[in-house]
Amino acid sequence: MNLISVVIPLYNKASTILTAVASVRAQTYTDWELVVVDDGSTDDGASLVDALNDPRIRCVRQANGGVAAARNAGLSAAHGEWVALLDADDHWRPAHLARLHQLRERFPSAVLCGGAC
Repeated sequence: MNLISVVIPLYNKASTILTAVASVRAQTYTDWELVVVDDGSTDDGASLVDALNDPRIRCVRQANGGVAAARNAGLSAAHGEWVALLDADDHWRPAHLARLHQLRERFPSAVLCGGAC
């Protein structure tokens, strides 16, 4: 398998971040890492993520710079061959990363892939 880095920008979404993270943890494609970028939140969302104590999940903290800066920080921290973006108030169905990986295998010269949900 090939490592996919999932990047979630987090800003004051303590009420939804665990659902987003749970949807990543439930993926049928299991070769992933998760980088959550706390973009200067004033709630305890990052602490909730840290409390999961999952070695596949890292929480990067930075001063508030906006969602683009948070995504860029996540991209810089990512180790995967591919990156998948997820928002802190969204979630994926369990086969999402598997389907993206299938697209990648089917179209090896592609530099971007996506789905419509």
